[in-house]
Amino acid sequence: MGDEDPATEPAQPDNVQQGVGDDVNLGGVVSEDRVREELKQVIDPELFVNIVDLGLIYEVTLEQTEEGSTNVSIDMTLTSPMCPAGPQLIANSKQVLEALEETGEIEVRIVLDPAWSPDRMTDDARDQLGIF
Repeated sequence: MGDEDPATEPAQPDNVQQGVGDDVNLGGVVSEDRVREELKQVIDPELFVNIVDLGLIYEVTLEQTEEGSTNVSIDMTLTSPMCPAGPQLIANSKQVLEALEETGEIEVRIVLDPAWSPDRMTDDARDQLGIF
């Protein structure tokens, strides 16, 4: 990383931070921690906070395949049932996980029960939003 020609790197959407997970070296193993770290690259376009710190990721399920890759299934929610950014958040989540060579199939499901509440946010998210 860092030696690639910027002209050959795929373009990132505006609300995906590059490099958040670059320092996470887990030796090519896909773990729940690594998935969550990678998902921190996905930024809610209305709140400008990553989806992990917002508490939108409910569950990460990993399944090893016979080919040696890891299928990833994510249960996530939205800050409101009619959130206009939902399709964008799903697409960006898939994009950052597909960039991991070790991943196989990636599924992102929207779960609305239980409903999201600000109580799910991390202290970092609260600080970014000015909620004390």
